Amino acid sequence: MATSTHTVTNQAPPLVGYDVFGSDRALTEAVARHTGADLPEAPRTALAETVTAELTELGRAAGSAQAQEWGRLANENPPKLRTHDRYGNRIDEVEFHPAWHRLLGRAVGAGLTDAWSRPSGHVRRAAGFLLSAQTEAGHGCPLSMTHAAVPALRADPALAAEWEPRLTSHGYAQELLPAERKPGVLFGMGMTEKQGGSDVRANTTRAEELAGGAGEYVLTGHKWFCSAPMSDGFLVLAQAPEGLTCFLVPRVLADGVRNVFRIQRLKDKLGNRSNASAEVEFEGTWARRVGDEGRGVRTIIGMVAATRLDCVLGSAAQMRQAVAQAIHHTAYRNAFGGPLIDKPLMRNVLADLALESEAATVLGMRLAAAYDADTEAERALLRIAVPAAKYWVTKRCTPMVGEALECLGGNGYVEESGMPRLLREAPLNSIWEGSGNVQALDVLRALTREPGALDAFLREVGLARGADHRLDGAIKGLLTELADLEGAEGRARRLVERMALVLQGSLLVRWAPPEVADAFCASRLGGDWGTAFGTLPRGLATGAVVERARAAV
Repeated sequence: MATSTHTVTNQAPPLVGYDVFGSDRALTEAVARHTGADLPEAPRTALAETVTAELTELGRAAGSAQAQEWGRLANENPPKLRTHDRYGNRIDEVEFHPAWHRLLGRAVGAGLTDAWSRPSGHVRRAAGFLLSAQTEAGHGCPLSMTHAAVPALRADPALAAEWEPRLTSHGYAQELLPAERKPGVLFGMGMTEKQGGSDVRANTTRAEELAGGAGEYVLTGHKWFCSAPMSDGFLVLAQAPEGLTCFLVPRVLADGVRNVFRIQRLKDKLGNRSNASAEVEFEGTWARRVGDEGRGVRTIIGMVAATRLDCVLGSAAQMRQAVAQAIHHTAYRNAFGGPLIDKPLMRNVLADLALESEAATVLGMRLAAAYDADTEAERALLRIAVPAAKYWVTKRCTPMVGEALECLGGNGYVEESGMPRLLREAPLNSIWEGSGNVQALDVLRALTREPGALDAFLREVGLARGADHRLDGAIKGLLTELADLEGAEGRARRLVERMALVLQGSLLVRWAPPEVADAFCASRLGGDWGTAFGTLPRGLATGAVVERARAAV
């Protein structure tokens, strides 16, 4: 029986039982804006109703108590490696908690691996990914790689015809079986090796072609990072006689025999603990070539670009969940004579966090829409905007989540709040699929080798010119920097940061409410900002910004 000293007062209720989609105005507006953008009014309206209904269903599931419990269980019970069975036979299996399979199965069933052939498929899938990742981030890894494998496999039309229907299926089964016996499949990826890391051209895994010339090879070597090792297939890079080449490695062969896929150990990671990342060895491992020999990087680059966009979306999801938790807590927590959310300094912090979150969401969804449009101009924009967004949004995630945690005070520092899991997860997307320097150098390559990419970028930001003097000034300053790229490598991060901020500012000026665009341009582009969150200038409508970002329970 509780005593009077243990009466609980002045504590915020849990943020649970709410529609994660419907409560996110930036996301719902982006979905409405980009869905069926190329369709006439009537079919566009019908498609928008379908997409809104499916995202509302997923949003309610993501905000449910059941889903939050699955996320907790999946992370508190990380995957376990079983190298051998009880009789000593090598099995190389990873055992996941049932909660992991429930999260993954629901996400696959919601179409989060099915973007490439549905109307507005990338927009609806990106929005769904943002929702699902707010419940739990680790299961997003196999979703991302499965989705991203499609453009790589299209380098071989026969392989694509065989595998694409399986990859985009809405069916999930966890058992290791031949792909043709499953309702749907998941894919992983293995590029990095111990000696090379991001320098995949230093890979040493060897590929030897089998007799018959049917594109069949055996691989010998290792992969230092292989995420989701219980997937049904993997795209990997290996050295063939003509150079670095892309290969498809199935986990189980068509006759039911397991391919040679030796899982040496699982990584003990900072975060992303529900998801298995493994070191694997190939020794006579059967593989099918994807694309031409010697063109492995070119073949797999479509997969890399798609997973990079998912890094942007994953970070945007973490930002959104962090700011939702911070606003929710401060709305219920009283201190110094009233609710924390009403205190001017706290409101400044919350508004600043909300700006960062909305800018990330709007940018990620704009890039998803570019995939749907699939025009030459939009492909050129993606070539430069994806690495720029990957660099900036993922890098902003860690300090932003840390500041949101601080809004909860000591309550946010304990595991039960869920904030420590968000903070451990926050650095991941800035490392996965190429860290910050890799992204910055990729932007430089686009600037120097693909003038169409810069033209597309400038056309996009130019759509908002004249609407805000601070944005105009930032564009002018960026053009000055872009006019002289000699010796640009040493200042590449600074340049890419400015590009990302100008792009975010232009999108917000065009599409966000005036109070959001004004605050973003004043702080991020106008220079009236400190070096920590909560340093927005005077005169901004911070209350309106915060209220817009508040999750309705």
